[in-house]
Amino acid sequence: MMDEEPENLDAADAVAMPQMEGHVVLDHVTFGYNPDKTILKDINLTAEPGQKIAFVGSTGAGKTTITNLLNRFYDIQEGSISIDGVNIQKIQGDVLRKNIAMVLQDTHLFTGSVMENIRFGRMDATDEEVIQAAKTASAHSFIMRLDQGYDTILEGDGANLSQGQRQLINIARAAISKAPILVLDEATSSVDTRTERHIEHGMDRLMKNRTTFVIAHRLSTVRNADAIMVLEQGEIIERGNHDELLALKGRYYELYTGLKELD
Repeated sequence: MMDEEPENLDAADAVAMPQMEGHVVLDHVTFGYNPDKTILKDINLTAEPGQKIAFVGSTGAGKTTITNLLNRFYDIQEGSISIDGVNIQKIQGDVLRKNIAMVLQDTHLFTGSVMENIRFGRMDATDEEVIQAAKTASAHSFIMRLDQGYDTILEGDGANLSQGQRQLINIARAAISKAPILVLDEATSSVDTRTERHIEHGMDRLMKNRTTFVIAHRLSTVRNADAIMVLEQGEIIERGNHDELLALKGRYYELYTGLKELD
């Protein structure tokens, strides 16, 4: 039986993680939200610091579940997940999540200035660091065109910004966190293709020197991944880089060439 919010460890049981590097290993991971239905089956993968790992596959294949387990929103039934050689069950939840930055499809901004919304990624960041994070995210230019620049007040979850602008703020928030591990979950699926290209420039800079896990609906966004994992019904059925998977002429080839659409 698993807990949806695993309890933090006692201080005596926790392992000190002064500075994570981002070496992530999933070793024979099996998981189901209830005992009667297995969502992930015997997942094995290794991500080295700085690598970009992409997950593709149909809706319900288990892509987002993997990143939920990495954050330890749920505990696995079999196998283990480790970061820098330490089982994540021995890492305090708040420490773990501070080292994993997330950029999701749905952005959530709060009522406050643009500066405050970006600084939410690391509360002790200076104004200069906030501006640098915005530049990394390709957000600085549009922010400077706002009436009050970084002092512009966002209300209604950023209703006075476009969807693309809200996502750039979210990317800047992730950039300022300095987390060594980054999760991009359908981060550009809700914007048009032109806006997506602009956002990708910011994400490319954001991913530099971070271990990155990408879940993408548009396969064009994962072509440059170091490794692509193709999931179906909770299992990795193909793995390799873009060229290797195309050469297999299997499931990834079908998806990429449009022979079979993603759900």
